[in-house]
Amino acid sequence: MSDSGSYSSGARPGGSAPHDFDPWLYPELFRGVLTRRVFAFLIDLVVLSIPVVLACMFIAVFGVVTLGLGWSLFWLVSPASVIWAIVYYGASFGGPHSATLGMRVMDLQLRTWTGAPGYFVLGAAHAVLFWVSVSFFTPLILLVGLFNGRRRLLHDMILGTVVINSSARAEVAQSARTY
Repeated sequence: MSDSGSYSSGARPGGSAPHDFDPWLYPELFRGVLTRRVFAFLIDLVVLSIPVVLACMFIAVFGVVTLGLGWSLFWLVSPASVIWAIVYYGASFGGPHSATLGMRVMDLQLRTWTGAPGYFVLGAAHAVLFWVSVSFFTPLILLVGLFNGRRRLLHDMILGTVVINSSARAEVAQSARTY
């Protein structure tokens, strides 16, 4: 494991490919990931909803002050909420932790197949693909995570990402050192 926290081709024990995040070699990376993702998602929903609720309250008060004219701003809440969610996920996955606030609380991290941290466009695409897949295929599509060793969901597979248990990643890193 390199100093930046991502796997490199020579640093993994057993000489396996750097993209394989093998659940048989490193089961601790995927232990409890789906349950943690559910709770991280709920935390992120709260984080996302706070500015939206505050904006709605502001528009409501502004509408009263302007005798109803300000209420015409309510049509902006929906598109602004979508933009806010995309920016939140993009900035969170593109940040130094490669995780949203909910994922950080639950010790999760998003990584690419090669072990590289996420970036803004990947995070934004991850959010959009999640909401599109859940909208079109119903929330039952989330059951896909129960049937693969890496606990990846459909949008993870399409984007080539994997969510790992970041607290276990430190343990794997320590055992992989040769000095």
